[in-house]
Amino acid sequence: MCKTTRTDLSFIFFLLIFLYSWFPVTQGSVQKVCSQCGGGLRNSSAVGELCKFNSSFVLEGRCCLQRHGEQELIVGLDLWNCSLTQVDEYLDQAFTAVIIDLSDNPVTNMSESAFQGFISLQYLALPRLLECPGGNRSWEHVDIFKSERICKGQKDACNATGDMSWLCPENSLCQPDGPGMFQCACASSYYGYKCLKEGAFPMLEFFGILGPLTVLTSALLWLSQRRKAKSS
Repeated sequence: MCKTTRTDLSFIFFLLIFLYSWFPVTQGSVQKVCSQCGGGLRNSSAVGELCKFNSSFVLEGRCCLQRHGEQELIVGLDLWNCSLTQVDEYLDQAFTAVIIDLSDNPVTNMSESAFQGFISLQYLALPRLLECPGGNRSWEHVDIFKSERICKGQKDACNATGDMSWLCPENSLCQPDGPGMFQCACASSYYGYKCLKEGAFPMLEFFGILGPLTVLTSALLWLSQRRKAKSS
């Protein structure tokens, strides 16, 4: 029988705290990214072309969105000529993007993890001086023009640079995690630190904590809103 330790419960608790603190902030963030620059898309925009030929996608500011009920996913992001000096903060909500255009911006550097998690990205236009994330070996084609660098066809990091599975601990599998990046995911029936624990994840204990914590968080948010309403 799988036994849950105090460490497991502590990890679950702090994970839930993180998720609850992060979730409200992200609401509306997609719209904020899409309206970051004034004006619509260029006629020659790759993002515009993506939206034009797929009836399930919709244009919203500088974005091409795919909507699932109330959820909006960015499949294309065009921040061309937006006078941006750094872009990391605008990429957080675009990890589902297939096409991103950041060309004609005075960006001189980006963090190595800027595109971590962007496993669907297939077309990236950058200012000419910036290198493709993960290096040229992480892309099928790299085209350099007068003012921009275009990275096309993201390669699977687990296959592109040789067999990366030896870098993952036992009982885990290599999975792509963005251009030139990978992560080690636990194989079936394994979980925990370095995938050392075998058996089923303690779902009963997990939801036993999730339920009361949901009620507590909702109550705290409700009280916070009431205080703001009374003070205003």
